Amino acid sequence: MEMKKTYLAVIVIQAIYAGMNLLSKAAFDGGMNNFIFVFYRQAAATAFLVPVAVFLEWKTAPPLSFVTFCKIFLLSLCGITLSLDIYGIALVYTSATLAAATTNCLPVITFFLALLFGMEALKLRTKPGIAKLIGIIICITGVSCLAFFKGPHFRILWHFHPFGDHHHSPQHPHHLSAGKSWIKGVFLMLLSNFFWGLFLVFQVEVMKSYPSKLLLTALQCLLSSVQSFAIAVAMERHPSQWELRWNVRLLAVAYCGIVVTGVTYYLQAWVIEKKGPVFLAMSTPLALIITILCSAILLGEVVTLGSILGGFLLILGLYSVLWGKTREQKTNAESSLPTEKENSELKEIVTKSII
Repeated sequence: MEMKKTYLAVIVIQAIYAGMNLLSKAAFDGGMNNFIFVFYRQAAATAFLVPVAVFLEWKTAPPLSFVTFCKIFLLSLCGITLSLDIYGIALVYTSATLAAATTNCLPVITFFLALLFGMEALKLRTKPGIAKLIGIIICITGVSCLAFFKGPHFRILWHFHPFGDHHHSPQHPHHLSAGKSWIKGVFLMLLSNFFWGLFLVFQVEVMKSYPSKLLLTALQCLLSSVQSFAIAVAMERHPSQWELRWNVRLLAVAYCGIVVTGVTYYLQAWVIEKKGPVFLAMSTPLALIITILCSAILLGEVVTLGSILGGFLLILGLYSVLWGKTREQKTNAESSLPTEKENSELKEIVTKSII
């Protein structure tokens, strides 16, 4: 029964992320400014998380030093504010399907950054090391395929538009051709994942000095709200863009701020506790499959062969890196176990010390 619950949990998690891509794209196509959207999203997340975090962890939280606060501020700026702002711009230029596809290269980017900062090792003389390298190369090929190859177009004839029929966002720069816009969007999406990867790598170091996870997340959301507000005010000062009415804009903000931040945080922590981080990472392609189907039906997006092929290569690269990482961890765990001879010697030493 518990196994079924974990599988159901990862399906719900990836469905929530697919919904995030779809609703964000619908809001942007409806004319919402992406910088303002990020501010409202983070403000909603802050309003949801801060009371919960204070109630659960305030008494047990360690003191927050000025140096740690500065680290958290920079981490929020790099990994949340810039990552989400760039993601929003990229989503305006591209599609929800592309956003879900490029998410599959996040574990590969994170591994590459950890390798760059000396937190990971790449042993090319071992099978796991070769698998990791092949995975990185396949991911690069997949991104190139997404950016430069489109191929035949596929459209579902029986789609409908619950969010309105918006094919052209007013934020699109008209002087750019569709091809150049798409390529720019792909690399911006990759840059967004790069910043998020940096966030994941340096988060480990910050959590050593401030281990209260829920309070740390709430503080990052609060700081990101302030940062994203400053950017949004600088980029957009027209009052009408700041209005939230009972439409897809409000739905997208509430969904991304509360459901994505709140529900997925709990579910991901639960799945990692039960099955480990690799199991969760391996479920990432589900978001792409759900997004392709829903974006074609709900948003009327045209799916190209290049998007499907690029997404497939990113998934293949993801699994190659994860396989190498899993095998490497298993080998390290086995080598760290004491051998039979070492066990005998240890038993003899313990016996003599007791006597």
